[in-house]
Amino acid sequence: MNRILAMAAVTALCCALTACTGGNTVFAYAPATGGDPQHGKNLIEHYNCGSCHAIPGIPGARGLIGPPLILMARRTYIAGELPNSPDNLQKWLLDPKAVEPGTAMPKLGLSEQQARDVAAYLYTLRGWDWNGGNSN
Repeated sequence: MNRILAMAAVTALCCALTACTGGNTVFAYAPATGGDPQHGKNLIEHYNCGSCHAIPGIPGARGLIGPPLILMARRTYIAGELPNSPDNLQKWLLDPKAVEPGTAMPKLGLSEQQARDVAAYLYTLRGWDWNGGNSN
């Protein structure tokens, strides 16, 4: 009986600790991609991805050519072609035309690590407060 109570207490503690952040911290997504979300954000700004996409947390990223990247972490598919997974998102970021030949998305020349970093940032996008910031 004590063992069952101890296991229940540990389970409750784990659930309570998870609820503190809801699993929505930037760090919750970095291990899945092997990337650095902050560096990914910097790369998105550097490559001016916001000229084509609306991207939460990126100043001035209000582009209308590509789809908005709002809720990227919650999407089922990438470009309507690939199931949304870290590997597939990185594949898309490295060579979009290899996935969908007719896409307007250019090949940016990202390294594999840069693609992991951009993916890590995109996986932090679970919501948007419409004032330019992330809202998980």
